[in-house]
Amino acid sequence: MQTAVANPKNHKYSPFDGLPALKQAVADFYKREYDVDLNPDAEIAILGGSKTGLVEFPLAILNPGDTMLLPDPGYPDYLSGVQLAKVKLNLFPLEEANNFLPDYGTINSKVKEDAKLLYLNYPNNPTGAIATSDFFKETVNFAKENQIGIVHDFAYGTLGYHNKLLSFLQTPGAKEVGIEIYTMSKTYNMAGWRLGFAIGNPDMIKAINLIQDHLLVSVFPAIQDAAIAALSESQTSVAKLNELYTDRREAFEGAAAKIGWYASPAKGSFYSWMPVPAGYTSESFANLLLDQAAVAVAPGIGFGKAGDKFVRIGLLTSPARLQEAVARIVKLHLFKNN
Repeated sequence: MQTAVANPKNHKYSPFDGLPALKQAVADFYKREYDVDLNPDAEIAILGGSKTGLVEFPLAILNPGDTMLLPDPGYPDYLSGVQLAKVKLNLFPLEEANNFLPDYGTINSKVKEDAKLLYLNYPNNPTGAIATSDFFKETVNFAKENQIGIVHDFAYGTLGYHNKLLSFLQTPGAKEVGIEIYTMSKTYNMAGWRLGFAIGNPDMIKAINLIQDHLLVSVFPAIQDAAIAALSESQTSVAKLNELYTDRREAFEGAAAKIGWYASPAKGSFYSWMPVPAGYTSESFANLLLDQAAVAVAPGIGFGKAGDKFVRIGLLTSPARLQEAVARIVKLHLFKNN
């Protein structure tokens, strides 16, 4: 990045839809990591961060009054796209009993008939659940049967603890029905740089590029050069990052289990999804931890009504610090083992 910033050409206008070299690097990355073939010209859109793509896509492809489907709980900024595009919203629950995967059989026929777009996110924020190949195959079939476009938010695509994570586009027929959105923020710790990409269905990618011609007109080329290096060079840092989050998760959830506070089994992302004790809402429990233990957690209600039985723990500090949080919580005597 420092070298690229010093290059005068990077301070001029660049191609509105991104550097061709970055699109090629994305295609090479997906071929190497997931054995997915991509046409750099027709199947890749460069984004100013994945959030930009997720929020602008309903504007790009839906008409006011159309219906889209979102998970509950889910990433709160999905709702921004609903409001900006003036579309109707239907939520589908993610239940622990179903490994936090949607049960398409519970969506009524009228909603399926009306829906034009559905968002998924695995590894999942906030639950940490991951998708299976069978689930993605079911999703493709569901999309084809009901003529619904799929957007898979793959923000945590490399953060799978001991699991090799699946791209939605590895599923046969996935590019016929949807796209996947990826970010440099999580895999490469480039959160403040604001760079991501969407890949997949050519018509959906064309719609993104068209709206971005008016809203974004590309990302600073030096950041794109840095992304080319990140995607193309050694991935040792990615493996180390995964190990770091694995160590933190095991430290926190192991300490919590000793006091009788058991995590919902997470297999990806950098969160632990923890149940709220009986007698509390997620918000009242979060307030209690903050006021009486000086421990900050995210109330599950902030991710949707279905999240109100949980709080989200961000594994964003050292194992010792996470264990200290549990040591503070144990003094409140909220769980059966203390």
